[in-house]
Amino acid sequence: MAFRAGGKNIRAAIGALVMLVALAPAAIAEKYASIVVDADSNEVLHARHADEPRYPASLTKAMTLYMLFDALKSGEVSYTERLYVSRHAASQPPSSLRLTPGSTISVRDAIDALITKSANDVAAVVAERLGGTESRFATLMTAKAKTFGMNNTTFRNASGLPDTRQLSTARDMAILAERLLEDHADYYHYFSRASFSWGNRTYKNHNNLLKSVDGVDGIKTGYTRASGFNLMASAKRDGRRVIAIMFGGSTSKSRDAHVTDLIEAAYKSFDENKQADEIKASYAFSALQSPVNPNGAALPMLNGQVFTPPVGEGDESTSDDMAFESLIPSKPVIEGP
Repeated sequence: MAFRAGGKNIRAAIGALVMLVALAPAAIAEKYASIVVDADSNEVLHARHADEPRYPASLTKAMTLYMLFDALKSGEVSYTERLYVSRHAASQPPSSLRLTPGSTISVRDAIDALITKSANDVAAVVAERLGGTESRFATLMTAKAKTFGMNNTTFRNASGLPDTRQLSTARDMAILAERLLEDHADYYHYFSRASFSWGNRTYKNHNNLLKSVDGVDGIKTGYTRASGFNLMASAKRDGRRVIAIMFGGSTSKSRDAHVTDLIEAAYKSFDENKQADEIKASYAFSALQSPVNPNGAALPMLNGQVFTPPVGEGDESTSDDMAFESLIPSKPVIEGP
């Protein structure tokens, strides 16, 4: 699905000139990227580095959920089916539900856990159920994404945990958001769930815009140290829907503020007939403040050493996930190959 760039067709082309081996360093070097799309007309209202490779982090789980919704719609799985937890799945680092090997989780709970808690162990459980192995499921995810036109996206796992080969772009994530809205409208309401209860714990949705920005009804946050703070958001006001994607925030707070500004600017771009107006859009987005230090979240330092902040790799988990270890300086982190 191609988006139109404000009627001027200025979509940047990333062609075959860039080899995959060159993409990972580019994604590490700069993390910020954004795009805002009028979902009704497919017009791009704003774009910055929208076709540059970035680490999707837990935005990956939006694709995992798309695949799960496909399976529900086809009857391959049911809401009540119990999904088996393997040792591989149980070994995934936080954010997680801390599932134990040999236990099970229902499909319905798996959906809620992926959306609210952004549980990496649950992502692996779903992947193994639908793909046999997580690596094969990632191949299926990538193939499905290509059919959407997400030509600059490669998945290597179902969760978004660090892998330098797992790359996407802001534009591709906007395409995914629109496909979720179009193809799985019956399931989209799950992305607005405020909380999820599991055992004796209740987990709040990490998407703070759900309760603070008019019209926002989804869809997914993400974080790793290499990606920074990411957000895929969608809002609907007066029958008009916009999609906003941001990669590379230095904090969740600054990211939330910037995506809020992107959404507000989008709605200022519409004329009295609720149509995107190029002049209004140019004015609205030119007035935005750039996010503060948008590339500052890669490797937080403490006393000259890299340390693990109080959020888990893969999303913005609570400090309970990392316990007191987050306060202890660690050795420099080297991401996997």
